[in-house]
Amino acid sequence: MTATQVTLPVLPLDDDVVLPGMVVPVDISDSDVRAAIEAAQAGAETADKPRVLIVPRIDGSYAPVGAVALVEQVGRTPKGEPAAVLRGTARARVGAGTTGPGAALWVNATTYEDEPGSVPGKLAELAREFKTVFSTYLQKRGAWQILDSVQQLDDPAALADRAGYAPFLSTQHKLELLESRDLADRLTHLIEWTREYVAELDVTEKINSDVQDGVDKQQREFLLRKQMEAIRKELNELDGKPGSEEDDYRERVEAANLPEHVHKAALDEVDKLERSGDSSPEAGWIRTWLDTILDMPWNERTEDTYEITGAREILDADHAGLDDVKERIVEYLAVRKRREERGLGIVEGRRSGAVLALVGPPGVGKTSLGESVARAMGRSFTRVALGGVRDEAEIRGHRRTYVGALPGRIVRAIREAGSMNPVVLLDEVDKVGSDFRGDPTAALLEVLDPAQNHTFRDHYLEVDLDLSDVVFLATANVLEAIPEPLLDRMEVVRLDGYTEDEKVTIARDHLLPRQLERAGLDDGEARLSDEALRVLAGEYTREAGVRNLERSISRVLRKIAASVAVGDTELPVAVDTGDLRGYLGRPKHTPESADRTSVPGVATGLAVTGAGGDVLFVEASLADAESGAGGLTLTGQLGDVMQESARIALSYLRSRGAELELPVGDLKDRSIHLHVPAGAVPKDGPSAGITMTTALASLLSGRAARSDVAMTGEVSLTGRVLPIGGVKQKLLAAHRAGITTVLIPARNEPDLDDVPEDILSQLTVHAVSDVREVLELALRPAAQQEPVAA
Repeated sequence: MTATQVTLPVLPLDDDVVLPGMVVPVDISDSDVRAAIEAAQAGAETADKPRVLIVPRIDGSYAPVGAVALVEQVGRTPKGEPAAVLRGTARARVGAGTTGPGAALWVNATTYEDEPGSVPGKLAELAREFKTVFSTYLQKRGAWQILDSVQQLDDPAALADRAGYAPFLSTQHKLELLESRDLADRLTHLIEWTREYVAELDVTEKINSDVQDGVDKQQREFLLRKQMEAIRKELNELDGKPGSEEDDYRERVEAANLPEHVHKAALDEVDKLERSGDSSPEAGWIRTWLDTILDMPWNERTEDTYEITGAREILDADHAGLDDVKERIVEYLAVRKRREERGLGIVEGRRSGAVLALVGPPGVGKTSLGESVARAMGRSFTRVALGGVRDEAEIRGHRRTYVGALPGRIVRAIREAGSMNPVVLLDEVDKVGSDFRGDPTAALLEVLDPAQNHTFRDHYLEVDLDLSDVVFLATANVLEAIPEPLLDRMEVVRLDGYTEDEKVTIARDHLLPRQLERAGLDDGEARLSDEALRVLAGEYTREAGVRNLERSISRVLRKIAASVAVGDTELPVAVDTGDLRGYLGRPKHTPESADRTSVPGVATGLAVTGAGGDVLFVEASLADAESGAGGLTLTGQLGDVMQESARIALSYLRSRGAELELPVGDLKDRSIHLHVPAGAVPKDGPSAGITMTTALASLLSGRAARSDVAMTGEVSLTGRVLPIGGVKQKLLAAHRAGITTVLIPARNEPDLDDVPEDILSQLTVHAVSDVREVLELALRPAAQQEPVAA
């Protein structure tokens, strides 16, 4: 690099820098600039072009360096303003001021020019790298003419200074390039700065591309939707069907009052529907799904009736008895009222629903009780029949990919009810089966679990459904048929059947008016006395419920209507006890305990079946020694538990024969046969243990069992009487059968609190703990004849 001393006028350039090799226009309207140009022209020799020293003026202060420039031309711009064209030729360091012609500032300066010649290998490599990076920048800017000129440059110094035209270089960057006399440093800095700017350009281009893609997608989607609307409108007009808002699912979804998560899922499906063609099978699935979603009462709820007294009056008016379930509903309403008053309606996303299991024999009013509960609470009512359901999808719904897919019965029940807090009756939950299609009772676990059902998810809907405000009433005949995990989630309320007085009340107040209407008779045209209704309940229809009682009333009224039609009878007609035989024939249920227990070896027991409590007779016989020893024979379709009870009873009597004064010594040579009649009906359970023991003791002792005594209880090998279940149902059955004395285990004595007072007042109940007590109470005094085994 060659250094030369020169004296030149200073041309100040505000906030900009000119590098050697750059050609720039300069406005000379400023007095300092114009003075520098004039001074340069005055001091220049005739053959030479005027020269000036362009010095950057940064924030009002002169830089210590500048660029020597030739004044190529002085004139005016197209707008008529004075201007000059300057060409930078060399770097210069500003020295001391001096004097010269004109009003300009003259300074002594040292100029530095790069020497032409061979380029070292490092500089050549840096020059090639900078040319590559700078060419990339020019390509991104689309400056193809400048790119061609840059590609033709071979001088590294000219190439470095040509970068002064780059707009991304700041004034400070250009000032550093002007100050640097080392070409390698200049090229290194330019490579670094250019790379940084190219990287920024890449990021900016990507952001702009993403933004533009999003804008283009929205515009394209908007245009396509408008085109689709226009096409559909034209098609509807061709078909003579004007377009309606009902056909626009997007408008329907936006207008519907849907929860946020459901609203988002519905809009996603609308987007799929609009993208698919009308002939696509998926379009039909989506429309069906959207219709189901829009039909659901997502935010609809009925207001509960908090008039507790009125609710109880409604329940009492609809059903006689059933105090347990009525009290439970009243308790629920009272608690819910207090929660609402204290602002505790929703806690942790859960509302205060209820899950009750109404367990009892057929005909006691379990199903009709659900409607009464809904009416008492002011809620809508819906019934879900579960009897015979064997497919898990019936509860949770089918996946939408299946042909004919539907939501489950729970979702359909909510849709039919029209509110999110109905009373849902799950009828016959004990009749649910399972096979290769799954176990519906397992699917019911989430439905009936208060800790989970606020986010119940149906396979068809695939969105959360809040069931925590629903009152579920599940009905069942046999408690043991309900799986334990499901039973654990429900509060069991037993409906053990009606007393005879309750049946008469129900028949008079509910069944008779309903059957009169169905028979086409007015209230005063046919009347059944209370005594006739009592005989119907006790002798014609012995049952836990009132279903057969209603059929008998209906049959009587039909015969009255037929008799009036043929002219044999005139209205009104009054039916009393003596008239029943003419309408229904002879009574079908008469007391038979006295006849059955008239011989030794027969005892009366009590059992619980799916139809309620019932009387059970156990018969025992002893074979002659000549016929040989055959052990113990059991018949009557007895289950394993009941067979074990018979063996336990016999073992106990064998071990205590001397103590009980029973001739058991020769039993080894004789066979015993124990039979439970009604052999076509399967029987099982341990509660017939003391009945079998009594029957065998009666057989061995020759003492007949008392006809007015019935018993229930499990027997142990030591002669203890163990507790059983279904005490209330069994006592009701004993009362219906005309039994007056009942033996129950001592540990079941608390269960007597559930038995109606009028029943207990007509029964003598003995709580026993040992078999000897049972035999003393159940067997008649010793007869005069010899014992059978003697």
